[in-house]
Amino acid sequence: MPHWSSRGNDLSFGRKLRDINWGLVLLITLIACTGFATLYSAAGGDIDPWADRQMARFAIGLVIMIAIAVTDIRVWMRLSYFVYAIGVVLLVAVELFGRIGMGAQRWLDVGIFHIQPSEIMKIALMLTLARYFHGLSYDEVGRIRWLFIPLAIVLVPVGLVMKQPDLGTAMLLLASSGAVFFFAGVRAWKFIAVIVAGGACLPVAWNFLHDYQKKRVLTFMNPEEDPLGSGYHILQSKIALGSGGFTGKGYMQGTQSHLSFLPEKQTDFIFTMLAEEHGLIGALVLIALYILMIAYGYAISLRSRSQYGRLLAGGLTTMLFLYVFINIAMVSGMVPVVGVPLPLVSYGGTAMMTLMVGLGLLINVYVHRDVEIPRHMSGL
Repeated sequence: MPHWSSRGNDLSFGRKLRDINWGLVLLITLIACTGFATLYSAAGGDIDPWADRQMARFAIGLVIMIAIAVTDIRVWMRLSYFVYAIGVVLLVAVELFGRIGMGAQRWLDVGIFHIQPSEIMKIALMLTLARYFHGLSYDEVGRIRWLFIPLAIVLVPVGLVMKQPDLGTAMLLLASSGAVFFFAGVRAWKFIAVIVAGGACLPVAWNFLHDYQKKRVLTFMNPEEDPLGSGYHILQSKIALGSGGFTGKGYMQGTQSHLSFLPEKQTDFIFTMLAEEHGLIGALVLIALYILMIAYGYAISLRSRSQYGRLLAGGLTTMLFLYVFINIAMVSGMVPVVGVPLPLVSYGGTAMMTLMVGLGLLINVYVHRDVEIPRHMSGL
């Protein structure tokens, strides 16, 4: 097994390019191409307005992903806290100057495009928690007093995101951060205590939810109560899923989507459209591709010599899993509708770029899997 010390730039640029997990890159591209084809169908056989823009974003994202992958992992470790600080500043800026859309204040208008800082914070939290826990010994992780700082690191952006309001993203931040705590060695009884305390607070938390959030939960429990109102989205999604059958209605032949019964067919409910056209077989093939990508991610985490690499890869992979699980469960009626996109398939700019950055960091951990990083590095 080759070994590189943690001094200097021991890996040449050419070596890093060769060490990129090109199988994972191919898998990412296959899933993205599935998205392009589905967006083409969603537009009625037209590359405009969704497929062409999504392909351009993916092409740019692919370059960014490779650039991130070959950058020394210690550079990302040094930048972790800085990226987090920028993310918090942007979340505060959203509160002060944010653009309101669909009843929520989540975007910043920077002239030529809009950015959603909560997406940036998903990556920033993984970087920051990985760096913090990298500097702790196993015994220190087991002591409660060392957990106050990472808890604050998580709760500050979660609180700002909930204020927007964006409960779905806030829960995603909490869950993926919790995974990093778990991978770092935080004892199981502490998670149980937090879950029990959280469950006890649910009646109180219910009173703080916005009316539309309460309606989503109630609709999830009984969508038939308001089939033409709040229950419309999920009922149409279920109809489309069921009508696809085993083999589907055929490419660009989906009736629910092409007759405009299915809402948000290019974003949140794109999996439903794919399942209607390609049936259970098509849906299972896409799920299998996701499972393979998630397996790649956890294998990369386990293979890393450094704690920073293990935690970063583990946290990013868990976030990817949560994206996929929540979206598919949402359109299937298993969880309330929370507006989580399907990775690499749903149409969207900030979400696509954020995901490509995260995948770049994941591949970066693989490229630098044998680089040992001391717990306390000079210059950090």
